[in-house]
Amino acid sequence: MKIILNQDVVNLGEEGDVVVVKDGYARNYLLPNNMAVMFTKTNQAIFASRTAAIEKRKVEKRAASASLKEKLDKVVLTMVVSAGESGKLFGSVTSSMVQEGLAKQGLEVERKKIEVATHAIKMVGTYSVRIRLYEDESAEVKLVVESESTVKARQAAEAKAAAEAAKAAAKAEAEAAKAAATAAAAAEVAATEEVTE
Repeated sequence: MKIILNQDVVNLGEEGDVVVVKDGYARNYLLPNNMAVMFTKTNQAIFASRTAAIEKRKVEKRAASASLKEKLDKVVLTMVVSAGESGKLFGSVTSSMVQEGLAKQGLEVERKKIEVATHAIKMVGTYSVRIRLYEDESAEVKLVVESESTVKARQAAEAKAAAEAAKAAAKAEAEAAKAAATAAAAAEVAATEEVTE
């Protein structure tokens, strides 16, 4: 069946493209969801009159895609998940989890555009996640998967080190105060000896 796309459809085409698809795909999915219209002379004329607006939107989408690519390529996403001692996760890291992590950093990406390697990540480590953008453009996001137990142990060690540093600083401050008090007392003794002489 020949149709005209009303919007961009992944792996099919962009808004305004004339494509041929299977009848069932058009009747059961594209047409009911208003993603496409039947190819007729009337619809073709309507889209021909909207060509300039469609091209303008394509240029805007390309520009938005380029700026999003710059931001995504710089992102290092860290996920803390529960895992066993061997590093195997209890569950897996999926594209929806990656989407949530990016949203927390202020980057909105559709879940279906996120391609997680081997579909789901099941071990701790560093991974590269591909995100499809407009047309053939894509971005790579560095994903670091850490175990909750490792992170908690590291935080405990950091807290202990901070406590020891604070204790050492307090001890040094007390010693400095003691030294200052001793120096003040010595100066006072020296001053009283001068007065008595």
